[in-house]
Amino acid sequence: MAIQLTAQDARQSLNAHVAAKGAEIRAKYGPTIGWRELLRILEDREVVRYPCEIVFDSGPLQPGEFAHPMARGKRPEDGFVICVHPSFITQMERVPHLVLYQLVLVNYGEFASAEDAETFGAAALGLVRDDYYQALCGLADQVGG
Repeated sequence: MAIQLTAQDARQSLNAHVAAKGAEIRAKYGPTIGWRELLRILEDREVVRYPCEIVFDSGPLQPGEFAHPMARGKRPEDGFVICVHPSFITQMERVPHLVLYQLVLVNYGEFASAEDAETFGAAALGLVRDDYYQALCGLADQVGG
């Protein structure tokens, strides 16, 4: 008898996977993840599938958006530029919050949800998901989100 997996099963599986990857990041690079640790994380292909560079540029961002990954080419292997709103250049300790949230899109594409991004970032930073979400809301408020 074949087991039928539903879309909900797939979502739950992905969410459990991103939680485990976030915990892996925390174990390997934590307990505190700052700018230096973030740069090392971006080089680690076990946790970030494709090359990523961070730039502080609001040009490609939508109004109210604090960060977003932009593909460098047609293939994910070409890498990504993660655009971060330049207002955060003076808050480097908060940049990992913003970038970790974006890494779920880099790693899993459009299938990943906001919930997956929150789960991943919270696990990597050692936060409760609701606390991470509240932190992100406060950061989004700084750029009018």
